Amino acid sequence: MLWINDNLALADWELSESFTRAQGPGGQNVNKVSTAVELRFEAERSPHLTPAVKARLKRIAGRKWTLDGAIVIRAEETRSQTRNRELARERLAEMIRAALVAPKRRIATKPTKGSQRRRLAAKSIRGEVKSLRGKVGEDD
Repeated sequence: MLWINDNLALADWELSESFTRAQGPGGQNVNKVSTAVELRFEAERSPHLTPAVKARLKRIAGRKWTLDGAIVIRAEETRSQTRNRELARERLAEMIRAALVAPKRRIATKPTKGSQRRRLAAKSIRGEVKSLRGKVGEDD
């Protein structure tokens, strides 16, 4: 069971882990020990998440979201398999926490009369400065 916050936990059947050998340097150890963790969360089938949260989670996950509605997170930073498992689970929890927060609705506002007047005054001053940049005519 993976706890996301105080009142949301993911069941064990929703999560599956597979272990592979990690990429990159690591000496002899990297060739024999499967330390990289691939965490798979069946987000689309999860009964704990609302459709709105699933939609936000899909946008947040990006390329980690598979065609069958699962999120795949790979962790291979450390040489310890248990630490990589913790990192992958924490990344998933952070992603879901971010999706749980509903964005605030934007309230459209009009510019104030004063700000409109200031903008127009600044435009006219700027236009005057630009008009004075022309060629100087010869006065007889």
